[in-house]
Amino acid sequence: MKKISSIFMASMLSVGLLLTGCGAGGTSNATAPATPAPATTETKPDTNTASSGSITAVGSTAMQPLVEQAAKKFMEKNQQVQIQVQGGGSGTGLSQVANGAATIGNSDIFAEEKKGIPADQLVDHKIAVVGMAAVIHPKAGVDNLTKQQVIDIFTGKVTNWKEVGGADQKITLVNRPKNSGTRATFVQYALDGAEEAEGITEDSSGTVRKIIAETPGAIGYLGTSYLNDTVKAVKLDGVEATTENIVTNKYKVWAYQHMYTKGEPTGAQKDFLDFMTSDEVQTGIVQELKYIPASAMKVERTAKGEITQK
Repeated sequence: MKKISSIFMASMLSVGLLLTGCGAGGTSNATAPATPAPATTETKPDTNTASSGSITAVGSTAMQPLVEQAAKKFMEKNQQVQIQVQGGGSGTGLSQVANGAATIGNSDIFAEEKKGIPADQLVDHKIAVVGMAAVIHPKAGVDNLTKQQVIDIFTGKVTNWKEVGGADQKITLVNRPKNSGTRATFVQYALDGAEEAEGITEDSSGTVRKIIAETPGAIGYLGTSYLNDTVKAVKLDGVEATTENIVTNKYKVWAYQHMYTKGEPTGAQKDFLDFMTSDEVQTGIVQELKYIPASAMKVERTAKGEITQK
C-alpha cells in the first residue's frame, strides 16, 4: 500500500507541474494581443487620397498663379502625385492637350475659338472667371477711357495721352502674342475685334505688368488677378473691373478660366480637377488671388459670346 501511495503521489505531483506549465503558457498567449505591435504604433495617418502619377498643366499665364498655388496644396496632401505647371499662352495649352503633350490645357478662351483645335475631343472644366482690364502707367493721368478711345489707342490712331485728357506723354503699347487668351478676350470684348497696332509684345502677364510699371506712357491689358499698386487699371465707359460688375456682365471684358482634358479625366488627373472645384480652392485660393468662382457668375457666356442669365 505504501508503495502504491508513493507512486500515486508522484504521479499527482507530475500532473500538477504539467498543469502549472500549461497555465503559464496560456496566460502569455492571452495577453500578447493587448501589446501594440511596433508597426502599428509607428504608422502615421495616411493623407494620400489620389491615384499616383504625374500631371502637366500648360497654357494661360493669366491662370498660372491659381493653378500653381492649387497644385502646391494638392501635392502636400497627395505626395505620390507630381504636378508641373507651365505658361506659354492659351493657344499653347489647347494645342498641347489636344496632341497629348500635356495632361491639362489651361485656357482663357473656349477651345472652339481656337482654329485647328479638335474641340469635340476635349472636355471643358470651368474653374474660375477673371476680368481683363486696360492697364496703364500710374502717371499717364487717366482714370477712365471710353471703348472708342481704347480702340483708337490700341489701333494706333491716338498716340499721346493728352489726346484723351491725360499727360503730354507718348503712348507705348504693350501687347500679348497671338496665342494669348488674354489678348483674344481683350480684342474681342474691349476692341470689338479691331487689329492691334505694333508695340512691345511679351509672352507673360507678369512681364507685361513689369514693363508697364517701369515705362511712363505705357498701356497694356492684364487679368485682374495680376493687378497691384505698381500699375493702374482704367475704367471702361465709367465701369470698373470689380467682382460685382463682372458677375452681372456690367463689365463685359472677362473670361472663364478653363482647364481642358482630352476625354474624361481619370485617376490623379480627375482627383486634381475635383480639388480645383472644391470649397478649399473655390472659397480660398480663387478669391485670395483675386479670381472669381465660376459658380458666382449671374450670367453664362457661350463660345460665340452669347450671354444668358442664370
